[in-house]
Amino acid sequence: MMALYSSENCLDCHRVRFVLAEKGINVEIIHVEQDRAATADLAELNPYGETPTLVDRDMVLYGTWVVTEYLDERYPHPPLMPVDPVSRSRLRLVMYRMYRDWIDAGHVIETSGGEKKVAATRKQLQDSLLAADNLFGLTPFLLNEDLSLADCALTPLLWRLPAYGVELDARKAPHLHRYMDRMFRRDSFQRSLTEVERLLRERE
Repeated sequence: MMALYSSENCLDCHRVRFVLAEKGINVEIIHVEQDRAATADLAELNPYGETPTLVDRDMVLYGTWVVTEYLDERYPHPPLMPVDPVSRSRLRLVMYRMYRDWIDAGHVIETSGGEKKVAATRKQLQDSLLAADNLFGLTPFLLNEDLSLADCALTPLLWRLPAYGVELDARKAPHLHRYMDRMFRRDSFQRSLTEVERLLRERE
C-alpha cells in the first residue's frame, strides 16, 4: 500500500495529492497534523522531516518534483508529461519558470514574517499573473493540449490566491479566470482538497 505523508494546508503536498487524484491511485494519505506518531515516522523516513514524503513499498521519496515525476512514470495513464524528449524538456522549462515566478512567491507569502517582503511579493505575484493572462487562452491547459504536471503544480497556488490577499480582476485576466474555473471544477482537483483547503475559498 502506497502512503503519502502530507500536510493539510501545504502548497507542495496539494500538488502531489492532485496528481494522485488525477491518476486514481490507491494511496493512504497521512496528515501529520492529525497523527503525532506520523511526525516521528516522518523524521526517520525523510532526513529533512518534511512533507510531502511518499512511501511506495521499500521506496521512500521526497522533494515535490521527484515525487510527482515518479508517480507519472510509475502510473503512466493518464500521462501528465509529453512522450518525446523535446516536448518534455519544454514543459519542464515552463514548470521551472512557473516555480521561479509564481510558486516561489506563494512560499514566501506563506512563510515570511516580514510584512514589507510579503506585500512586495504579493504585488509581484499579482502583476506577473495578470501579465501572463494571454498564455491561458492559447491552449485548453497551460501551454499544452492536455492536463500536465504544470497544471497540477499551478492550480493549488491559484486556489490559494484569496488567502494570499492576491486579487485578480476578471476584466483584466479573462483567460486566467476561465482557466481557474475549469481547473477548480475538475473532479480530481476537488478530490485533492482537504477540509482545511476548502475553507480557503469558502471564506470569499
